[in-house]
Amino acid sequence: MEQSMTLMSAQVHFIETRLCLIHIPLHLYSNFLQPILQLLLPTATENETQEPLRPSSSHAGVAWTAQQPFINISVTPIECSVACSRTSAHELFVPVIESLDKAAQDQVSLATDQYVVIQVDGEGLEAGQRVLELTSPLAMAGISIFFITTYFSDYILVPAKSKGQVVTALEKRGFAFEKQADAFVNQSRHHHRNASSSSSFEVRPPSSPPPTSISELQIRTFALLERRHIKPQVDSTIRLIQCAGRKNPSLSGSSINEAELHLGIVKCLVNNPRFLSLTLTDTEPASLLLEKRLIPQFGSDEVLLGSKEDILIPITLDLRDLPLESTGIVCGVAGRLVGGTTGGMQEAVEMSYLSTARAGTVMVSESELERALEALRVGENGIKT
Repeated sequence: MEQSMTLMSAQVHFIETRLCLIHIPLHLYSNFLQPILQLLLPTATENETQEPLRPSSSHAGVAWTAQQPFINISVTPIECSVACSRTSAHELFVPVIESLDKAAQDQVSLATDQYVVIQVDGEGLEAGQRVLELTSPLAMAGISIFFITTYFSDYILVPAKSKGQVVTALEKRGFAFEKQADAFVNQSRHHHRNASSSSSFEVRPPSSPPPTSISELQIRTFALLERRHIKPQVDSTIRLIQCAGRKNPSLSGSSINEAELHLGIVKCLVNNPRFLSLTLTDTEPASLLLEKRLIPQFGSDEVLLGSKEDILIPITLDLRDLPLESTGIVCGVAGRLVGGTTGGMQEAVEMSYLSTARAGTVMVSESELERALEALRVGENGIKT
């Protein structure tokens, strides 16, 4: 991990990796199942990949989850999306793409930009407010992002070319920047950037003028969605739970749980899931967002952490018609949910967020689904659409 920052009780740091984003249409999912499973069963050596295989952290769940700094595999009603190292993308996925006919090849995409990962640990705010707090400075700076909420942490993927801009934007918002990975310094919200703190990064201005306020950002976001006829989509039969593999791999019986976790994940991926998001890092156990109906694939109840009764319903935005570099979507949606669902004695809707290559998905509890939809269906002029 290269750099660290803090805000409130959250610890924020970059993960040392360069990611490729892959979009796979659902009807081609079976063609890519083998390389997806190969990501879970890495057998390459350091010399073969030309990237160091990272040792398991004392906090990591099992070795197979810790051989790459970051992987996300997501299947949603819109697409299959994979975030993995560019080396893995070219070794595992490109050969499959090249084996397809021309029409199918054109439907699969590998992002040209490389992405870096920001990991956010801690519980500084409620989930929706945390998404807004973390993404708003980047959106205001015109930086495109992908946001992934997991059981343990939040992750923000940003273009590697914008890294200097990211550091500047976060520092201006009160994050303290230290180059030592283990140095975390709390600062006030009015902390101003030290001009020399990110001098090794190139700061690139956004290609178009960024919004001047969160309110303007929300207006722009929903005006864009309305122009492109992008509306929230809900299938209430998709019932999700947020869960994770267990820590403390040294405990008795953990090897059995690890095997069941791995086998369960493979079973879920093989059986054409309607919705599944798996995040693997080299510092934490596997984190899963998956359909409740898939829980039996993991055998024992001891395999997964997390409540099996707290049901989440996904609200999906199909972003396939938007450029990959579009900005402000995550922040605009989070801002609408945080600000548009409060009033009187009501608190904001609790939400989590999953960005994939060509979609954005908000997860809310069953009991808050209607409130969330009402807020998201309000157009740019405050009129329900």
